Amino acid sequence: MIEYRIDRRSGVATYVQIVQQTKQALRMGLLEPGDKLPAAREVVEATAVNPNTVLKAYRELEREGLVEARRGLGTFVRRSLGAAPADSPLRGELAEWAARARAAGLERDDVAALFAAVLDEHFDSTAKEQENR
Repeated sequence: MIEYRIDRRSGVATYVQIVQQTKQALRMGLLEPGDKLPAAREVVEATAVNPNTVLKAYRELEREGLVEARRGLGTFVRRSLGAAPADSPLRGELAEWAARARAAGLERDDVAALFAAVLDEHFDSTAKEQENR
């Protein structure tokens, strides 16, 4: 089951963090169709956020067609995202790279910026190449 971690200093709305973390779990294969999300009450107890915030996040996920609420039963995953399983060899390589970056003295934000730049470089250029064809 997913455990949400809320970073109150991030500047990202709490409900958005819940949505993003759920989507990440879906992409990584940690949540699969049929899995039940934690009850709003459980999320509130674990994270000390307002119950309406959790419900707002779950409604957003439902609006996107990723989950469905079943009255009296809870909220269940309808479909997954992406194809990057948690046990992918690429994850191991990325973990090693992140450890080297940390050992080199890079801060989390530095690593995130560097990774985002590389993603933009590789994925945006691929999209541009396909557009030019």
